[in-house]
Amino acid sequence: MSTSIETNGLTKSFGELFAVNKVSISVKRGTIFGLLGPNGAGKSTLLRMLCTLLKPNAGTASVEGHDIETETNEVRQVLGVVQEKLLLYPVLTARENLELFGNLYGVEKSVLRERIDTLLEEIKLTSVRDKLVATYSTGMRQRVNIVRALIHDPRVILLDEPTNGLDPQSVRWVRDYVKGLKDRGYTVVLTTHDMKEADELAEDLAIMDRGEVLAVGKSADLKKRFGVSDIEQLFLELTGRELRDSLSGKVKMRGW
Repeated sequence: MSTSIETNGLTKSFGELFAVNKVSISVKRGTIFGLLGPNGAGKSTLLRMLCTLLKPNAGTASVEGHDIETETNEVRQVLGVVQEKLLLYPVLTARENLELFGNLYGVEKSVLRERIDTLLEEIKLTSVRDKLVATYSTGMRQRVNIVRALIHDPRVILLDEPTNGLDPQSVRWVRDYVKGLKDRGYTVVLTTHDMKEADELAEDLAIMDRGEVLAVGKSADLKKRFGVSDIEQLFLELTGRELRDSLSGKVKMRGW
């Protein structure tokens, strides 16, 4: 099986802080790869480098054979990204959102119309395609958000906490849909804090902390190697049990 994503010594620092430190991983094409770690582990920074939003300080990485620094346009064409924050315009309908992002990717109009119809049918929103996204539930918005990342027919999908904050029915739908993406030949990189989700979906796992990869391999092999029975135990064994509190400094409260 060929490789879809390859990183070698990939490093990103902000001043003296190494957010990602000499990370080397290989993601096989057509698989679901789980990227796990506590808050501040470096997962988001790694994903932002893979999708060309951040330049590494050192090391190399490629996505479907395209270098993330010298072939940024090619990387963006083969990559779909679902960030934890919804990337949709609430004042547009589901159809209009998909049209907008399809046009930004340069998808041919006739192809785009057919693709939008197919994707909306897949996520069971055809009947409300012309309703404003602002009127959608959180689960409905996330379904649109996921297929937005597929509108240009990429080969690799980065999913950053795709089930965070969803109700159980929506969580189940997302997990089943992700499995379906793999069955259709997509490569999926999944970050999640849900250990059950990681164990169910990911064929291979990498556990990060403080910018470094602590372990990588198949779930069953890692549990056997470290003598634990489940992924949560493995995660805590490697990353510790101390709380990872942090203040973002972004929230301003009136009257406080």
